Amino acid sequence: MHHFKYTGDRLHCESVDLAEVARLYGTPAYVYSASTIADNLARLQKALPGVDARVCYAVKANPNLAVLRLLAGLGAGFDIVSGGELRRVVAAGGDPGKCVFAGVGKSGEEIRLALELGVFALHVESLPELERVNRVAGQLGVRAPVAFRVNPDVDAHTHAKITTGKSENKFGVPLEKAEAACDAAAACRHIRLRGVQTHIGSQLTSPEPFVLAVEKLAPLVALLRKRHGIEYCSIGGGIGIPYKDALASGSPEWWAKNDFMTPEAYGAALAPELARLGVKILLEPGRFLVGNAGVLLSRVEYLKRGDARNFLIVDAGMNDLVRPAMYDSHHEIVPLLRDTTRPALTADVVGPVCESSDCFAKGRRLQELREGEFLALMSAGAYGASMSSRYNSRRLPAEILVRGAGFELVRERESPDDLFRGEKLPPWL
Repeated sequence: MHHFKYTGDRLHCESVDLAEVARLYGTPAYVYSASTIADNLARLQKALPGVDARVCYAVKANPNLAVLRLLAGLGAGFDIVSGGELRRVVAAGGDPGKCVFAGVGKSGEEIRLALELGVFALHVESLPELERVNRVAGQLGVRAPVAFRVNPDVDAHTHAKITTGKSENKFGVPLEKAEAACDAAAACRHIRLRGVQTHIGSQLTSPEPFVLAVEKLAPLVALLRKRHGIEYCSIGGGIGIPYKDALASGSPEWWAKNDFMTPEAYGAALAPELARLGVKILLEPGRFLVGNAGVLLSRVEYLKRGDARNFLIVDAGMNDLVRPAMYDSHHEIVPLLRDTTRPALTADVVGPVCESSDCFAKGRRLQELREGEFLALMSAGAYGASMSSRYNSRRLPAEILVRGAGFELVRERESPDDLFRGEKLPPWL
């Protein structure tokens, strides 16, 4: 559920009229609901009764400092995948001691930073990485807390580009080699084997793959707990959100009528399996916490009518929201001012970037919209702003955080000079 809805005919985020935000800060612009983020976190924190669990937010989903500060204040830890993300967490007031550092290609510099700041654990993904962590920890004179990432070869039944738990994926060590890898870690002089970790993919809509992954890991956890005294098992993230019925999914009635996994159903399926492990459990959600908490506001530039199809050309582009171009993903598109007296329009909703892939929707049926009017791309709070770029020399969008009837600019739109700040011409030109 979320806090985006029409009040009368005007789309609101909590108690804020989004058209007012669009006029004040311009478009494209991302708007986030603080109450939706807080509600999503609270539901997940309560979903595993009887299990010692910690939610570590996957920073890559949305690394805005205000979002991180909000989550840190609500007790979340953080799942990071770069030194830059670790620095962001610290800048936002987050506790490095509640951070786990994942990723297959950690540099020596990043490992050093993580150990100096005292992260909870490094999630090691290969034996060469283990050797590097041991070496850097030795140079610092510390023992590095690590957990090995284990690939359980479970099909998450999701998009191929966001599946991470199959044997052909680059992540982790195969389950059949995990015991030896963990024994090797425990034998390293400067390593403290603290746990095991897995993550099978993103945008899962059923609990069955999660349960299967935990069942496959359970014997290994029991063995490592006895042999090496491991303290925790991280089961990653991956809980999906509704995209096609994004606006309707803000109401409890939608969830009652649709068979879509809730955090409560996720917890009910997993809690018995996790309780039997006898260790602390880490969850690493990203999209679930922030995805339905954000929208991308855009303005109509032109309605281009054609014989074969119509094109609704908007000022947001694939550089602002790349998910449809990268994953063929669906985002519901709704007007900020709803007018039921207007005729319907079937059109491709496209941006201004010079790529045919700069398309948010094909053949989408919408209320007819006119030049200068605003619309919202729903469920854009995850992997929207975080994956935005300056392609075509377009400025990065503004970001706004709403709470109740108030809202604040939490990232300024870039200035024209920001586009080439830091670039230099050599003296011979």
